[in-house]
Amino acid sequence: MNHPTGEVNVSGTTETGQGGALRIAGAPISWGVCEVPDWGHQLDRERVLGEMRALGLTATELGPDGFLPPSPGHRRSLLDSYGLRAIGGFVPVVLHDPAYDPVPEAKAMFRSFAEGDVDTVVLAAATGADGYDERPALDAEGWATLLGNLGRLLSEAEPFGRAVTLHPHVGTMIETRDEVDRVLDGSAMPLCLDTGHLLIGGTDPLDLVSRAAARVAHVHLKDVDATLAEQVRTGKLTYTDAVRAGVYRPLGRGDVDVAGIVAGLGAAGYQGWYVMEQDVVLSGEPPRGEGPEIAVCESLAYLAALS
Repeated sequence: MNHPTGEVNVSGTTETGQGGALRIAGAPISWGVCEVPDWGHQLDRERVLGEMRALGLTATELGPDGFLPPSPGHRRSLLDSYGLRAIGGFVPVVLHDPAYDPVPEAKAMFRSFAEGDVDTVVLAAATGADGYDERPALDAEGWATLLGNLGRLLSEAEPFGRAVTLHPHVGTMIETRDEVDRVLDGSAMPLCLDTGHLLIGGTDPLDLVSRAAARVAHVHLKDVDATLAEQVRTGKLTYTDAVRAGVYRPLGRGDVDVAGIVAGLGAAGYQGWYVMEQDVVLSGEPPRGEGPEIAVCESLAYLAALS
């Protein structure tokens, strides 16, 4: 298998708006490692990190609790042994409940990220339930609480020197275009632009880049089968079943304009990480060299071809 490097050079200005290289990171979810109970077979971290290294990746997000050691020092040492650095982590937090204060939980996470030299906290507005197949509706009090907590967490993160973003995500309190726009209008919280979750939730990610590139501080690159995405929006498929059916595709094989998004962000001066994600559900452990690594390799080749 021909393994492209994890850092993709873009020598011109068409794709990025500036010279240099796209900063590409991996994510354990591309190997089926997920925080949702009963999501599917969970590959061990030695295999996942080893395959990241073999593909030439030099950075990764953390993955769910328990995938890497909880001690920031031990976690950093383990990643160092694979030639990887941690550049972000997905943190679902309940933000909409007036009876729950998310600040203690968030501060503990900020401290852990600072001690482990992890750059970016990728918040999701969790429902409080497991999984992403159902969610409640927010009332006025819930919206006021959520928007207020976004401002509080931005302030609380400052002493720790961590970047904080909000990840619009299917099955969380921020999923649809109207909800994304309400966050943009009602808070100063930067966004994690996840091209797949946005499209499934009804937001054109390229349009969002054209309208609000300055709010994008972190990027998850996914490609999506738009037909399956529509079935999630209309309730014909649950989100989990859509992932099992292959709603996420290797970059360039779906209906997201990945090249246009990368070009638009580059033109706007974005210099952050592009985390390459293709969520999968594994029914069992695939043979080495014939599993999720193949799709990740294909996506890396697609990004290399953009140059």
